[in-house]
Amino acid sequence: MSRASLDKQPHEVAAMFDGVAERYDLTNDVLALGQTRLWRRAVRQAVDAKPGQRVLDLAAGTGTSTQPFHAAGADTVSCDFSLGMLQVGKRRLPHLTFAAGDATRLPFRDGVFDAVTISFGLRNVQDTERALSEMLRVTKPGGRLVVCEFSRPTIAPLRTVYIEYLMKALPAVATKVSSNPDAYVYLAESIRAWPDQRELASVIGKAGWRRVAHRNLTGGIVALHRAYKED
Repeated sequence: MSRASLDKQPHEVAAMFDGVAERYDLTNDVLALGQTRLWRRAVRQAVDAKPGQRVLDLAAGTGTSTQPFHAAGADTVSCDFSLGMLQVGKRRLPHLTFAAGDATRLPFRDGVFDAVTISFGLRNVQDTERALSEMLRVTKPGGRLVVCEFSRPTIAPLRTVYIEYLMKALPAVATKVSSNPDAYVYLAESIRAWPDQRELASVIGKAGWRRVAHRNLTGGIVALHRAYKED
């Protein structure tokens, strides 16, 4: 399986990420033109992990996104349904706790996490609202959600350039740096089909989260959504 289709069958998506696991972090940094560090910093600040808190990092892949929460003293779980990504993560970051799991059927008890976060992974889930409901279920009352995901540039000229990059330049660059360039054709298509900032905020609210807010990063190429579970 070289790439998934936009109906996002879980076994196809998992197999696709298994195939890019070894070079996934490097490829992302190259394709994002160095912006991934800025986005990760914004997520870290929004999650605001404290010593002793429990943080669930979904679609965590190799655990790179989890490391800042662990460094802050939180008790972390890196969860992903790609066993290939988890195996690479466990080898590179053996001090982290990794767990295999589907975002639509999380293998955790109700109300056990102070914060749940997912970066660039919600877009790959087949049932977005069900996944958000599962995140709500495993979060403690008063706990928080942070979603970082590709979105819609707010400035028309930037939006035009961005779409051009997604559909033409990104697959070409991926050919040079990725072990599976076809996977990044799926990436480009899935970003184009994804809801914009306000639409995603509405979906988060429908799943039961409250005080939903978002802010744009890099001109809206990425949006950071935050929400809370009622006390």
